[in-house]
Amino acid sequence: MSIAYYTNYITALASGPYGLIFASFIPFFLDIPITSRFRIFGVNFSDKSFIYLAGLQLLVSSWKRSLIPGICGLIAGSLYRLNVFGIRRRKLPQIVASFFARFFAPPSASSSRPSRSLVGNVPSHTGRTVQNQPSTGFAPVVEPPESSIAMLVSMGFDSNAARQALVRARNDINVATNILLEAQSH
Repeated sequence: MSIAYYTNYITALASGPYGLIFASFIPFFLDIPITSRFRIFGVNFSDKSFIYLAGLQLLVSSWKRSLIPGICGLIAGSLYRLNVFGIRRRKLPQIVASFFARFFAPPSASSSRPSRSLVGNVPSHTGRTVQNQPSTGFAPVVEPPESSIAMLVSMGFDSNAARQALVRARNDINVATNILLEAQSH
């Protein structure tokens, strides 16, 4: 077969983050719990069903063009989940990590513009700021609110682990839950 055949086949693949999107379905399916179930016209659904339906719609919208990137994404997500070749332990070299940390770090507390979340005018963190922390060039450590710690403890996590996960996640309960679940799987 000629090179022109392969070139035409590759350009026929859908462009975009199909691989990343479909790779994220694996941890979503395995790690995120179902919180509610309901029935519509006699069909059982969960709160996660509409995410799967959106993924199916994305897959079939470009059918032949998106099928290969979607399957490759599912395979990549499965390989990461199964920790094939110890892939989860692989880290970026320190020089690369420090470069990205320097240029893409969240704004420091001395910034004139307050940090806001994407939804409404709710601050991106709640709780009290811990004083007398060494200056690292990053935002100050914010002590997690007791209500967030209590919520994670009610899910079965240890209080100290919940507090540490919330600090690492900048008091985002969803991210802290993922950190705790990831720690339990090791």
